[in-house]
Amino acid sequence: MYGDSVEVLRDLLNIIENYKVKKIFVGAFTTMVVTRHVGLSSSLRDFCAERENRGIKDAGSLIGRDVKEIAEYVFSDNLIEASLGMASINSALDFSSVEFTEINAYEVLKEKGKNKKVAIIGHFPFVDKLRKYAKELFVFEKRLRRGDIPDTQIPVLLPEADIVAISGTVLINHTFNDVMKYISTSSYKIMLGPSTPLSKIMFDYGIDLLAGVIVVDENELFKGLSQGSSFKDLKGKKFVTMYKRL
Repeated sequence: MYGDSVEVLRDLLNIIENYKVKKIFVGAFTTMVVTRHVGLSSSLRDFCAERENRGIKDAGSLIGRDVKEIAEYVFSDNLIEASLGMASINSALDFSSVEFTEINAYEVLKEKGKNKKVAIIGHFPFVDKLRKYAKELFVFEKRLRRGDIPDTQIPVLLPEADIVAISGTVLINHTFNDVMKYISTSSYKIMLGPSTPLSKIMFDYGIDLLAGVIVVDENELFKGLSQGSSFKDLKGKKFVTMYKRL
């Protein structure tokens, strides 16, 4: 119904123009690529790849290459390569005709989730604050924290949710369709986080609202990123949303 993970990634890659890569930084928590502008993604890691010493292909010689070449890494089964590919796509998206609203995902979820069943894929920092507004809150995680639900319960509980928020990392680990197929067609679907591609293409794949990030001060952001700052603590960024126009 929504298309598979490879299909949406290919559509995203096809719309970007071919800028040269100016800068790359693969941080502990966040990856940054600079081409048309600064693109971010979460830095995901595959522990099997680490044991096998699988780093990023051609690392050390990627600056100056075409962004479309590096963006192809998004299809890799090596998660840190796929993270770099996602940041590359985000760095080259065209925002010239995009209408952003300055609001973060928590505020949207708080408003839309009042007295509703809300499901979130991934434990975001705001989940505890959200519990007092939602009728019921399901937080699905692989690595459980207090109050979380194992992600193996997604097929059982996700169809019940009125509001669903999924991390943009589902594009990096290629589980987008695995999650979307369990979401009710009547639910309101939000994609959030630094990996989220701010492109209307995502609306063609069933997403209703995109809650992502744009970088407003590259130098300030890089200062924190290069010194191991978590994404939450990074300065130089701005939270924005894109709404699906009816």
